[in-house]
Amino acid sequence: MAGEIPDLIATVRTGTGKGAARQARRNGDVPGIVYGGGVEPLPININYNYLLKHLKAGRFLSKLFNLKVEGHDDVRVICRGVQRDVVKDKPTHVDLMRLRRTSRITLYIHVEFINHDKAPGLKKGGTLVVVRPEVELEVTAGDIPERLVVDLTGRDIGDVIHIGDIELPPGATPTIRRNFVIANVSAPSGLRAADADEGAEGAAGEG
Repeated sequence: MAGEIPDLIATVRTGTGKGAARQARRNGDVPGIVYGGGVEPLPININYNYLLKHLKAGRFLSKLFNLKVEGHDDVRVICRGVQRDVVKDKPTHVDLMRLRRTSRITLYIHVEFINHDKAPGLKKGGTLVVVRPEVELEVTAGDIPERLVVDLTGRDIGDVIHIGDIELPPGATPTIRRNFVIANVSAPSGLRAADADEGAEGAAGEG
């Protein structure tokens, strides 16, 4: 997730039950329900093509949304299920859960790299190889960071940046419980080729 929390726009669904849901689908909508947060469940409709666009963007089930429904206050929600037609694989129903500020959730957080001009390895022609442009974190809904920042100052060729090198927001923990790699500074391709040639010549000389 980079930047602002994206909006998810819906309308109130009048009526409940299978009949109202079928009518919504005939009208080009996908019926859904918003629950949790100590408030009564709210039946909604989301435009089919609009929802499909969000689904195709990926990670719909692990992305925080700002739900906008006319006549209701905006609320932060996360999707807890998308039912699909078993034959056509089209979305037929959506479950959204309201989040309290103290709710613990898992989200993908964007990683931003700064101070490229202060990295000796990049000045020498090295390349920043980003292994994980996003990191999945368990966070509190009221303290979701917009991004994780990696300072490249002083980074040289061969340096490897791990998750343990990044200062995480208070209360945020990676879902992967090991010190995994975020990025590394790789040697220029010409230098790598020269090193490979030297290695090959050395091996031949030993023979």
